[in-house]
Amino acid sequence: MQVVKKGDYVKVHYTGKFDNGAVFESSTGCAPLQVHVGARELLQGFEDALLGMTLNETKTFTLASSEAYGERDEQLEQTFALSDFPEGFLPQVGEMILVTNQEQDEFPALIRGVEDEMVRLDFNHPLAGKTLTFEVEVMEISDRPEADRCGAGCSCSDR
Repeated sequence: MQVVKKGDYVKVHYTGKFDNGAVFESSTGCAPLQVHVGARELLQGFEDALLGMTLNETKTFTLASSEAYGERDEQLEQTFALSDFPEGFLPQVGEMILVTNQEQDEFPALIRGVEDEMVRLDFNHPLAGKTLTFEVEVMEISDRPEADRCGAGCSCSDR
């Protein structure tokens, strides 16, 4: 029986839910997610939960916010003058935007509020402070990524 271990390339279907059962992300209706176990491509707790699973096995596991995207940091919520943004910018509460600093680094931010000529941005990860539950099913286990297994002439269109 093939068992997931570090270094494997594993394809999984997954559904991520909040404590109240609301789904925040799912691979349902899409191609399975390919994970290189141990490569830190995903949350460490997600990868750790895959270890020891077998082909077609399903598992449900929960990650505390500290194991997922961390706790919310209220200092990452900051207010900026509307004049700091490009001319014609019309901020909408709930909209995700990219903010560029002087070094040209980009940071995603959620618009939390707009009052007068001020815009309040939240730079926390949208899932920070949340406990997350995942349901996963192992669809495939391999020692090589899909692209390496195709060979010449293979389309790999289901990636």
